[in-house]
Amino acid sequence: MKLAMFGTFLALLLLGGYVSMKQTRTVGDFVVGGRSIGPWMSAFAYGTTYFSAVIFVGYAGKLGWSHGVSTLWIGVGNAILGSFLAWKLMARRTREMSERLHAVTLPELLNRRYDSPGLKTFAAAIIFIFLVPYSASVFMGLSYVINEVLMIDYSIVLAIMALVTAAFLVMGGYKAVALTDFVLGLIMIGGILLFVWKLFANPAVGGFSAALAKLSQIDPQLAMAFPSEKARILSLGSLILLTSIGPWGLPQMVQKFFAIKEVEKIKAATWISTLFALIIGCGAYGSGSVVRLLFKELPVDPATGKATVDLLMPKVIATAVPEFLGMLILLLILSASISTLSSLVLVSSSTLVMDLVKPKLAPKISKSNEILLLRGLCMAFIFLSLLIALKKPAIILNLMALSWGTVAGVFLGPYLWGLFWPKTTRLGAWAGALGGLSTSLGVALFSGFNAALVPIGGAAAMLVSLVLVPAVSLVTQGFTEKHLDVVFGQVFAKEAE
Repeated sequence: MKLAMFGTFLALLLLGGYVSMKQTRTVGDFVVGGRSIGPWMSAFAYGTTYFSAVIFVGYAGKLGWSHGVSTLWIGVGNAILGSFLAWKLMARRTREMSERLHAVTLPELLNRRYDSPGLKTFAAAIIFIFLVPYSASVFMGLSYVINEVLMIDYSIVLAIMALVTAAFLVMGGYKAVALTDFVLGLIMIGGILLFVWKLFANPAVGGFSAALAKLSQIDPQLAMAFPSEKARILSLGSLILLTSIGPWGLPQMVQKFFAIKEVEKIKAATWISTLFALIIGCGAYGSGSVVRLLFKELPVDPATGKATVDLLMPKVIATAVPEFLGMLILLLILSASISTLSSLVLVSSSTLVMDLVKPKLAPKISKSNEILLLRGLCMAFIFLSLLIALKKPAIILNLMALSWGTVAGVFLGPYLWGLFWPKTTRLGAWAGALGGLSTSLGVALFSGFNAALVPIGGAAAMLVSLVLVPAVSLVTQGFTEKHLDVVFGQVFAKEAE
């Protein structure tokens, strides 16, 4: 039965890609769905891209093991800051500015906002380099779960998922992603609600009140809504910042604002995405908060012989809930991961083609060949991610946090200040991007890629980027009123006077 459900799910994904393929005729269709995606599909695309196997497997399991119930604040932060505030502040301006500047990728938007082809090239390289390991971390988390629930070899699972993602995405592009994300999102909501209910009904957990009492006996910090130890406060705070503010600067999230059909639909999408994030985020972290009640020690990966936090949630799914529900949760994680993978691959490949290959190597490429190249690079990106995932580097959380923190650190300052402040300068944008990059990588390298410090480095990178952009802009030359008229429109340009 489990294999039949798994096979049916994959077949439906491929069908969605095939249907969307007939509507994908231009590069704009492939990359942003022709800017014709409605509020429900846009909101669900944002939410399913936000939450992937990394959240359920890497974050929920590891952080629940070390922090307990206080990890629920990450889910709350993801809903309020990462979803509601992101849509409220940035969606309308991004949609309008990207259309005015005829930009369909974030590097292209930065190039035209700051009149800097060099910044576009740098941004495109950052996206491709750092989203490959992020994609690999999603593949790893997904494969761990499928391996535990279906007992299929890890390497075989990776190969299957790579092939399905490639076929699904290459056929339909963004329209395929948005179309299936709505259905996948409904599966995620239903699955997580049932999972939390059954997990807390497990005798080892015994309900929320009993769980708090049992966690307190293991370690009082695990049962506290707010940890009292400074190290835990710093760790939790940096993770809330990284996972809630970080998406503001992630290209695969910003892309959803480019694609929404009309600015009037943004209000509805804001509330839909917020509710979605609250249910999924709190459900995932709430489930992870009780793993200490189900395991006395970390499970061992039979392939490496080492104990790993990455197997905590897969083991919970395979052993602590009924088989049918375990399979539904597998489909939930599969849904989130396929959406995230598709967005990562699409953003990276489109950026490489439109911001590097086309302007520098093939300026006269035809539209049909451009789409063909996009599809080919989608497959290449998936292959590179697959190679990394097969090596099982470190832990999933570490790999994801480094990629997420570095990319967000590079883009957050230039993108956010560029939307709101006409006086932001080219050198200010460069300072923010380079400062974010050096901070994230510097902390990671200096700490020896320490799992506790890498997320802190990512959070610090975002703050550095946000501070450097205005600081440098205040002492460097700005843009002409003519340029600002093009970027912001007449009303906003007057603010710069």
